[in-house]
Amino acid sequence: MPIRRLSPETVNRIAAGEVVERPASAIKELVENALDAGGRNIEIQADGGGLSRILIADDGKGIPKAELPLAIERHATSKLEPDDAGDVDLLRIHTLGFRGEALPSIGSVARLSITTRSRDETEAWAITVEGGETRPLVPAPFPGPHGARVEVRDLFYATPARLKFMKSERSEAMAISEEIKRQAMAHEAVAFTLSLDGKVTLRLPAEHPGDEGRLKRLSALLGRDFEANALLIDQERDGVRLSGYAGLPTYSRGNAAHQYLFVNGRPVKDRLLQGALRGAYADFLARDRHPAAVLFLDIDPLYVDVNVHPAKAEVRFRDPALVRGLIVGALRHALHAAGHRASTTVAAETLSSFQPHTGLSSGPAYSPSAPSAQGFSGWTGWSQPAAAAQVLPGLNERSARVEPSWDGPAWPQQAPADPAAHDSPFTNHAPADPLDYPLGAARGQLHANYIVAQTRDGLVIVDQHAAHERLVYERMKAQMAEGSVTRQALLTPEVVDLDPAEAERVASRAQELAEMGLIVEAFGAGAVLVRETPAMLGDTDVQGLIRDIADDLSEHGLALSLKERLAAICGTMACHGSVRSGRVLSAPEMNALLRQMEATPHSGQCNHGRPTYVELKLHDLEKLFGRR
Repeated sequence: MPIRRLSPETVNRIAAGEVVERPASAIKELVENALDAGGRNIEIQADGGGLSRILIADDGKGIPKAELPLAIERHATSKLEPDDAGDVDLLRIHTLGFRGEALPSIGSVARLSITTRSRDETEAWAITVEGGETRPLVPAPFPGPHGARVEVRDLFYATPARLKFMKSERSEAMAISEEIKRQAMAHEAVAFTLSLDGKVTLRLPAEHPGDEGRLKRLSALLGRDFEANALLIDQERDGVRLSGYAGLPTYSRGNAAHQYLFVNGRPVKDRLLQGALRGAYADFLARDRHPAAVLFLDIDPLYVDVNVHPAKAEVRFRDPALVRGLIVGALRHALHAAGHRASTTVAAETLSSFQPHTGLSSGPAYSPSAPSAQGFSGWTGWSQPAAAAQVLPGLNERSARVEPSWDGPAWPQQAPADPAAHDSPFTNHAPADPLDYPLGAARGQLHANYIVAQTRDGLVIVDQHAAHERLVYERMKAQMAEGSVTRQALLTPEVVDLDPAEAERVASRAQELAEMGLIVEAFGAGAVLVRETPAMLGDTDVQGLIRDIADDLSEHGLALSLKERLAAICGTMACHGSVRSGRVLSAPEMNALLRQMEATPHSGQCNHGRPTYVELKLHDLEKLFGRR
């Protein structure tokens, strides 16, 4: 077949397949145009999942009448300005849009109408495009002093085959709602209103710019639980700033749907950023749990390429190691500063599991002579004199100071490196009354596994095995950080064959792997030589380990496989070396465990992200019994 030049209409429809994948994609492009125009109040309407009608109205600067016909031409934009030589720098993009493809692409597959009034003009004008055909400019009414109203009807009517690939109206409406949420997160100073099929589903007033306003906006979108359990992130390194909020490990989710990443105000989906987020929480969450986080990366546009894909959802960094290190370091710093804090949802879930009873159960009659379960120290019955009852250790003791002591397996005795590393106000000055400690004073033990402690305004229930397992694990991590990991040399160095690119990636991380006890070096093209492995791995599958590391480096830029294996070994060793369930502890031993939890970062969750303690406030207990 001879080579032919495609018509402009065909070119626009091909471009529409890239830029306008579904109604949510069209709304994304139009909302970004409104934000670039300086809109501070943006209204979005969508009917029939966005396929029947879309309306985006803003109060931005508007489009002048003379430029309105240009706005619907392909690759015509006001967001790129040439220099004196006529060259345009595509590496310094300061706006959300810049390609000049959205409006002509939408107009080529739908009925597009733009009504606008510029700040410098007194009249409003409208232009219409239907299936790529442009109608002349006409005067039009406009409700505000300036801004634009973009209406899209019958999306994809000009390409009926595309309609067959659309999901249900409900699914498309949910995608639209999710897209508006992302845009609203990135621009807290802008008011958003979303109406679906005539019903207002989202109304967000403008918030004050900054951390406080941003958290208020995130609370409105993600719920108050996120606000209560979010850690402030604000770190800068070499001109790159990371800000936002990340959830506590015990506020984890079953999928990654609550992870939102933004680069210079642009919502992105980037494997490097997601891998760094996963790596930061590797010590705190199991593989099937995911942290909740909303992170904003501000970087000089010269060091990030946003012109990777027409949808502008992917980016490339000039120095990915710097960005990855900043994310991991900032998140770990925030998690360390959280100390032993657990999420508020733990207490809420605990309270919801209580079932109040108003009378005796209909089960077997109580027999004073029957043996009791070994909870509450095997209490022996109603009819026995008080002096004969076996009360919990410390239950009848006054709240005098109990000096911690311990004769069980050792735990770390070091204090936190940073006195502000946890929220205990008693790091330097211990309180006179143990009730004033964050985790209170031990009052007893239930079922030889759960420590019950009383605080000044409530009670705390601690899983003694999970808590001490975390303490031992943190000690082992500290020992690994202080010195190199013990290595064992292979009797015969092992050669692992890989793809040349994979081998180069693994060899380039030789120093990082050596810090974790794995000694590798390049061995020609497409192979690496392994000389030593971490001693704690024992007789391991070297071939499988290296291939897993190569996959992690390719997908996430981190050697997560080795870190997770070392963490798993440490976790197993910590599990076997910690206080076992079923062991009866004395009051001093229980208090010693509580004090060490307060002084150890991350002790609020076990190695898999489950809480090690539950705190119930006094007003929560009073609600259970109808006293409030």
